[in-house]
Amino acid sequence: MPQSGGLVLEDLHHSYDGQEVVRGVSLEINPGEVVSLLGPSGCGKTTCLRVTAGLETVQRGRVIVGGRVVGAPDLHVPPEQRGIGLVLQDYALFPHLSIIDNVAFGLRRTLSRQDGRRRAAALLERIGLAHHAEHFPHQLSGGEQQRVALARALAPQPRVMLMDEPFSGLDVTLRDRVRESAMAVLRETGVPTLMVTHDPEEAMRISDRVAVMKNGRILQSGTPADLYYRPASSEVVSFFGELNRFEAVALQGVAPTPLGDVPARGIPDGVPVEILVRPQALRLRPSADDLAINGEAVVVRSQLLGPSCLIDLQFETTPLRARVATRDVPRDGDRVQLYLHPQDVFVFPLAQAS
Repeated sequence: MPQSGGLVLEDLHHSYDGQEVVRGVSLEINPGEVVSLLGPSGCGKTTCLRVTAGLETVQRGRVIVGGRVVGAPDLHVPPEQRGIGLVLQDYALFPHLSIIDNVAFGLRRTLSRQDGRRRAAALLERIGLAHHAEHFPHQLSGGEQQRVALARALAPQPRVMLMDEPFSGLDVTLRDRVRESAMAVLRETGVPTLMVTHDPEEAMRISDRVAVMKNGRILQSGTPADLYYRPASSEVVSFFGELNRFEAVALQGVAPTPLGDVPARGIPDGVPVEILVRPQALRLRPSADDLAINGEAVVVRSQLLGPSCLIDLQFETTPLRARVATRDVPRDGDRVQLYLHPQDVFVFPLAQAS
């Protein structure tokens, strides 16, 4: 049974103009948890958020907030009565209201103006923007506006928080800092949070669990470690970065590749497979678990990316891409010995390939 203070999406289906864009999505978020819906544009994740918020009616399935059904085919609780806070990509602050009045806006029905401003002031203090209380949105930076939008969503003390790509409009250097401060506030309040994002790194950094979506379905849900190290399909692996791809036929528990045989555990003999090798699986320095690759590769091009280096290689007739620590940076034209780290190699039946 779901915890009474959480959010449950139960077998949600949703269509636009006869085209199904959400197909049987089920998800549970407990108090204090941050869960991300991760997927490309058009996969149905924002529609899930809109149905949860009450901006779209439930066509099939149920939405349960705090143990109460708020959405079903025969029931539609209005958005303002669901106890849900919503933070959008563009923040949607009121330009003609001061910051403190923006934060207090949703409290007008339940609190006096004085009490509403008092709660708003406390939230602004918590997010470090008390000194901007009487300023207006155009006087704040993008990161500050994002924090104001979060405070406004938290002011009515919602049972659930929904966030739709809330940090995508910020520059890279600001994004990390704002994201961490926003998540700290959410975890402090204990409100269950569902966030939509297309950024795998963001999902892994801030989430307790991640649900990977494609074509309206959840492919896999689990902790960031589950998804990264124990992906259920080649589609899930593909969400977390570029890959070297090979095809082969499994035989006696292994799959042959140009780099040598790799384990194909649990796959019957004769089954066509796809082998996915992350760039970081190819190493220039061996470790205890690495597999040696017979032969040398030629460095075609190396690109310094700060803490790592991306290297294009030619191994006999096979082009490869490796990602290594900067201390290992070779020069173009160098011949290098490669080692394969099996933890970053995945083998799936080819029928599962995307």
